[in-house]
Amino acid sequence: MRSGIHPVSRPVVFRDRAADTAFLTTSTARSARTIEWADGNIYPLIDVEISSASHPFYTGNTRVVDTAGRVERFERRYGRTS
Repeated sequence: MRSGIHPVSRPVVFRDRAADTAFLTTSTARSARTIEWADGNIYPLIDVEISSASHPFYTGNTRVVDTAGRVERFERRYGRTS
């Protein structure tokens, strides 16, 4: 392999904002924000909206989505075409 073309993989903390959980893993992602982890070291922090800790497929929780309201709002806004 050629040297100098691959990004550096390092420990990074990903924090799931929906489930309020965090996990430490290796990644090539960069972040200007940092967090102090339980081991006392400081790691880059990346906030994510959803992960396996909060995704309905992994948790078994279902969510009801108000699709009828969205369709009605769309029809009011743009009108119904025949």
